[in-house]
Amino acid sequence: MDVAWMLLLLLFPLLMWTSSTFVFYFKKFFYVAWMMFLAIVGIPICLLRSGGRDVENMRIIRSMVRHVKYLFGLRIEVSGWEHLQTEGPYVIISNHQSSLDVLGMMEILPDRCTTIAKKELVYAGTVGLICWLAGIVFINRKKTSDAKSVMADAAKTMLDEQVRLWVFPEGTRNQNGDLLPFKKGAFHLAVQAQVPIIPVVFSSYNSFYLRKEKQFNSGVIRLRILPKIETKGLTSDDVSCLSDQSHSLMRTAFLEISDSVAKSNGPLKH
Repeated sequence: MDVAWMLLLLLFPLLMWTSSTFVFYFKKFFYVAWMMFLAIVGIPICLLRSGGRDVENMRIIRSMVRHVKYLFGLRIEVSGWEHLQTEGPYVIISNHQSSLDVLGMMEILPDRCTTIAKKELVYAGTVGLICWLAGIVFINRKKTSDAKSVMADAAKTMLDEQVRLWVFPEGTRNQNGDLLPFKKGAFHLAVQAQVPIIPVVFSSYNSFYLRKEKQFNSGVIRLRILPKIETKGLTSDDVSCLSDQSHSLMRTAFLEISDSVAKSNGPLKH
């Protein structure tokens, strides 16, 4: 047994130095394991603070997660902070590339803001439990009728409890170097509640993280917060136009900040 441990201790730095695939899987494993550990620590704190499910628990998660970027050598640069200085409820929409989006989200998450996530997340052990305690809204993406019902309830909750909601309108993770077409749920939500939309754009992760090529290095994530888009007076007939307008604005910003990151760091070598 002692010999086996010695071999592992010797092999570990060697593999970290020579195998990008090993580094990729190690970092992915450590990311998940560390998030689950943080959840174990955070769950009793949330219960003691609020007694149960409460959007205010997001403050605890935010404070606990903000250090994680340093563990992976990631730097997050934010522009447009002034656009989040908006009173009352609103809907934040952003592009979605990987689970690393959580790091950028927690960097700028405003008070009384939670997110909408796929229903499967609630079953993700300690992470699922702390997400439930933080008031995350879970939807079943496979059942359109259920998703619409949840969105309608979310609109009422936003107004009644003065809550902000963060939504990923692409509906799935996407790392193809562009934005996918937007699903309409976030825009129906904003129009129904008559609250503004604030677009947030993450730069491409391709300069440091490539899932298919098994590459995960240190790097820079640029976040750009765009000016709010008002929905007062809009109806369901305006949702498609609102979605297209938001997509166009975000795509322009995405390509611009992704290009600036790529020029600063150079493309990730395969």
